[in-house]
Amino acid sequence: MPPPSDIVKVAIEWPGANAQLMEIDQKKPLSSIIREVCDGWSLSGSEQFALRYADGPQLYITEQSRSEIKNGTILRLAISPARAARQLLDRIQSHGIDARLEALKELAKLSADPTFATEFISMEGIGTLARLVESGTHFGEMLAFTLTAFLELMDHGIVSWDLISLSFIKQIAGYVNQPMVDVSILQRSLAILESMVLNSHSLYHRVAQEITVGQLIGHLQVSNQEIQTYAIALINALFLKAPEDRRQEMASTLAQKHLRSIILNHVIRGNRPIKAEMAHQLYVLQVLTFNLLEERMMTKMDPSDQAQRDIIFELRRIAFDGENDPSGTEKRKAMYTKDYKMLGFTNHVNPAMDFTQTPPGMLALDNMLYLAKLHQDTYIRIVLENSSREDKHECPFGRCAIELTRMLCEILQVGELPNEGCNDYHPMFFTHDRAWEEFFCVCIQLLNKTWKEMRATAEDFNKVMQVVREQITRTLAMKPSSLDQLKGKLRGLSYSEILRLRQSERMSQDDFQSPPIIELRERIQPEILELIKQQRLNRLCEGSCFRKLGNRRRQEKFWFCRLSLNHKVLHYGDLDESPQGEVPFELLTDKIPVSDIKSVVTGKDCPHMKEKSALKQNKEVLEQAFSILYDPDENLNFVAPNKYEYCIWTDGLCALLGREMGSDLTRSDLDTLISMEMKLRLLDLENITIPEAPPPVPKEPSTYNFTYNYG
Repeated sequence: MPPPSDIVKVAIEWPGANAQLMEIDQKKPLSSIIREVCDGWSLSGSEQFALRYADGPQLYITEQSRSEIKNGTILRLAISPARAARQLLDRIQSHGIDARLEALKELAKLSADPTFATEFISMEGIGTLARLVESGTHFGEMLAFTLTAFLELMDHGIVSWDLISLSFIKQIAGYVNQPMVDVSILQRSLAILESMVLNSHSLYHRVAQEITVGQLIGHLQVSNQEIQTYAIALINALFLKAPEDRRQEMASTLAQKHLRSIILNHVIRGNRPIKAEMAHQLYVLQVLTFNLLEERMMTKMDPSDQAQRDIIFELRRIAFDGENDPSGTEKRKAMYTKDYKMLGFTNHVNPAMDFTQTPPGMLALDNMLYLAKLHQDTYIRIVLENSSREDKHECPFGRCAIELTRMLCEILQVGELPNEGCNDYHPMFFTHDRAWEEFFCVCIQLLNKTWKEMRATAEDFNKVMQVVREQITRTLAMKPSSLDQLKGKLRGLSYSEILRLRQSERMSQDDFQSPPIIELRERIQPEILELIKQQRLNRLCEGSCFRKLGNRRRQEKFWFCRLSLNHKVLHYGDLDESPQGEVPFELLTDKIPVSDIKSVVTGKDCPHMKEKSALKQNKEVLEQAFSILYDPDENLNFVAPNKYEYCIWTDGLCALLGREMGSDLTRSDLDTLISMEMKLRLLDLENITIPEAPPPVPKEPSTYNFTYNYG
């Protein structure tokens, strides 16, 4: 007979004594259990003690968290959080340097525990740590542990960052601005400043006054990638929180300090592989840089603005006059109608009207002027080449440039906030100071080339744009390292190659609609679906690694989950680093019986998605989040590393619970496997009779006669 679900068997340790093996009744108050443990070792004053986990983060066990204790867990009897907080607070204010250092080491470790943090903060502990930093008397290890404890305590969100004093900010900023400072102190100082900027509008202004961009850029030229990551994270935070009127100014300063080339040479092309958090920070910087284009993208052209109209005149002049025409501004607009038509504008009389839609607004005109001035030969060749074609085959440069700009804004998500956990940065955008404009110039040449290859007419405009979008997105997925490499990969993705790829992909997931094929499909679908279910369950048995979210110190933390081979228990546990291959069951200390699972929820229905702030509830994280709800009213929360793993796990859990799978990946797998199986079985059909032509007046419906040979 299985033991009651409320009874948990554990081992409890106490320094200098033999461990106690005991059964914990989860219905009894925690204080009663602690009293029993203390009585076992003849310890008085049980209210001064608490239970902690012996392994992992060694968190305190509370009435709220006690349900997480599993059979076989090793616990440790320790002094209570309040008592520990009082002792450490007294010791860090003592006069003995060695005693103070040991106290700060212990404090840095315990501060990650929310129960301890609450007690320590209630005793004005954060103020004490802040005064130690402000005094400037702590150095080396002692200062590093002080800063670590301070950051851990503040990360719990118990107190507001707005309470931080200006003298504290100046002291932390001083560590960042010093030419030579200990790496551990610099790392924590950068992390503290980043948290200040992200969590307080008022502190942003104070930090921005104390930190020089030049000094932050200097930290990118070191060999320590963690310091580089923290420095870019702080630059991103300052960029993200800056008022709109300050962002362009900050971008100009960063350009003057050669931020892009320093990142390219010392980070992207460095001798070390790019870690996940560094890739994320590069992605964030890329997004924030492109977001500077949003203002122009959302600005309509004012047809009555002479300065804006002069830009269009300049486009016409470069294309057709070659030299400055002094009488150009005096000519009536009607005289330019033919030229504007040849330039490919939709409105030949007043082309300014073409730029009144947002997006892309004035950004399209900016791109066209850049091409005309910086790549004049290419611009003139495209315009004149199309003006010499037949009317129906000419590629309208103006219309194409406007639509292409809109497309590039969509592909690169201009104006959208960065996604948490996304690492999709493109090295080639760090190889040129005007990467956006150069990217446009490459793509407009691609569009003109594809138009010719398709022998397109004006009616084919949307079809051409669809092909060009596919060419660009496929090439970006290859992550070209430079603009030259981008050009080479685009040359390899000609229109004929796109057709070949489409045909190949279509053949691999053909969906024949003739009656015999539909019947065959219905026959084999159940066994294929069962095959997919087994594959999903096998993948759950192999297990997957998941990243923990919400860690502001940019240190990767992971946990692993896998299904037991008999499909009865889910095992999971924390890891210090991402594993290479499978993780043994012995290292996964926690488990959930499958019989206890009540349901699986996804997206915004997940408990951890409801708790996150609006800024963090970005689309990508929501689409890859899922939770297991199990008895008694507990949950295990996931954010999959990618869409594939999300589908594998949600499908596998549904199969485990005997419910219907429904992810896009399942449908795709199903269609692919059915098509493959159908092709194999159709080769074995012994007899297919299809009438050559229907009779003129059929007396009864035509029929198909077949015999399936399943082998």
